Amino acid sequence: MHKPAVTMAADQQDIFDRRLRRMHRDRAAAGFQGHDFLYRHMAEELLDRLSDVKRAFRSVLLIGSPDSFLRDRLSAAGMTVVATDPGFGNSRAVAGVQADEDALPFADASFDLVMACGTLDSVNDLPGALLLIRRILRPDGLFLAAFFGAGTLPVLRAALLHADGDRPAQHIHPQIEVRSAGDLVSRAGFAMPVADGDTLAVRYSGLFPLLTDLRGMGAANMLSSRPPHMRREGLTRAAEAFAAAAGADGKTTERFGIIYLSGWAPHPSQPKPAKRGSGTVSLAEALKKR
Repeated sequence: MHKPAVTMAADQQDIFDRRLRRMHRDRAAAGFQGHDFLYRHMAEELLDRLSDVKRAFRSVLLIGSPDSFLRDRLSAAGMTVVATDPGFGNSRAVAGVQADEDALPFADASFDLVMACGTLDSVNDLPGALLLIRRILRPDGLFLAAFFGAGTLPVLRAALLHADGDRPAQHIHPQIEVRSAGDLVSRAGFAMPVADGDTLAVRYSGLFPLLTDLRGMGAANMLSSRPPHMRREGLTRAAEAFAAAAGADGKTTERFGIIYLSGWAPHPSQPKPAKRGSGTVSLAEALKKR
């Protein structure tokens, strides 16, 4: 195996603090099962989508391994799984490899399948990560991914902005739209790219149970330019704003937007789009018939 070269401008600052990202995931590892419902939701959906593919995969790279759930399910299906995670502790717990997604240490054409669950939303170089994933897939290999996108945590975002007053700070990292994510998959060279998403609504009795869940899943603020810790008065204002969005039962609905991606490493056997101008019926005629 060799590490593909990834070049970045010398003056380019990472959006996410890589050390802090690893630390958050490792600190969350011990109690992750108490906060794994979002990861499990994404993992189950990826497995459902994989089951719709009528072909066998032998070797799999699993990106994002906060526990052994996905690795065990794939292994039970007869696949050889190499697990990676940004966290040292997570990767060690699943006998995997610690690696950031935009610096994957694998040779080209190493795997039939790459699955990425729950981490691509906090990668510094997402276009570079997708390019590397496409390169390490064998021809006609499949890429499947799930991660948080636009529309995630709107109530928390508004509550924190309210607490900041006239000096707002960035507490929640930037989020990608479904369409933009699909464009990145296409630009990375995948064939037949697909991007879609759904929204999961979760009811919380207050701000602090939500923050506990975020810390418990390793998703606390990991921005390189993160603001200083919010003081008690600010947290009180945020909690009040969060509670003001509650329904009649006193619970507030928070939303998590999830993006699902898929694409294939190019292969001559794959269907090709029709050449421009090759149609035999004009659009006008087709509309008339309708």
